[in-house]
Amino acid sequence: MKKFCLIILLSSITAIGIYKALDSGIIWFVYPSEEKYPLRGIDISNHQGKIDWNKIPKDTVHFVYIKASEGGDFKDKSFALNLHAAKKRNFPVGAYHFFTLCKPGSEQAQNFIHTVPKDNDSLPPVLDLEYTGNCGNRPPLSNVQKEIKDFLSIVDAYYGKKTILYATYEFIDAYFGNEFSDRNIWIRDIYKNPNLFSGIPWTIWQYNCRGRVPGITGPVDLNVFNGNLNTFHEIMINTAPTGMPQHP
Repeated sequence: MKKFCLIILLSSITAIGIYKALDSGIIWFVYPSEEKYPLRGIDISNHQGKIDWNKIPKDTVHFVYIKASEGGDFKDKSFALNLHAAKKRNFPVGAYHFFTLCKPGSEQAQNFIHTVPKDNDSLPPVLDLEYTGNCGNRPPLSNVQKEIKDFLSIVDAYYGKKTILYATYEFIDAYFGNEFSDRNIWIRDIYKNPNLFSGIPWTIWQYNCRGRVPGITGPVDLNVFNGNLNTFHEIMINTAPTGMPQHP
C-alpha cells in the first residue's frame, strides 16, 4: 500500500512539474526551425497587460499583430497604446478582429474600421476565426460563409489589402468548405507542423500559445512566417522594413 501511494505521489509531482513547465513556456510541443522559418512574430491583446516595448527584442520578434476589435462593438482597450508603441519601435505591425458567430459580418467590419486607422505601412488585416471564446451559436455553413465574405469585402476595400484568415483546424473543417482558398491562412497548431486541408498552404503558423518574450510579463502567442524576407515583403508589406534578418 505504501509503495502504491508513493507511486501515486511521484506521478502527481511529475504531472504538476510538466504542467508548470508547459505553463511557463520552458517546454513546447514543437520547435520550428529558425533556418527554415527565420521571420518570427507575436500576436497580443489586452490579456498581455502592460508591455515594455523597449525590451521587446527586434532580433527575434520581426512582426507584431495586435487585437483591435471583437464582434459588433467590442474594442480592445489596449489596442491604441500598443499600436503606437509598436510603431514607435518600427515593428511591422498589423491588427486583427475576433469574428463572432452571433453578429453580422458587415457590422463587425464597421467595428474594425472604426477602431483601426488606415495606414499603408501596416500589415494586412487579419480575421480571427475560431470557436474558443465565441458565442454558443453554430449557424449553417452557408450563413457563416456569407457573413465572413461580407466582412472581407468591406475590410479589403477600405484598407486596400487582402485580409488574412487566422483559423483553427476545427473552424476550417466546419465552415471553409470550398471557399477561401485564395486567402492567405494563419493556422494555429501547437502540437505539430501544420497540414492544411485540400493542400492549401499556410502563410503564418502560430506554434505556441504560452511563449515567453522579454518585455511581456505573462505568456504570449508565438508565430513564424512561411517564407523568406522577399516573400514577406511581397505578401505582408509594401516597403522593405529595416532591422529584419536577411535570410535567403
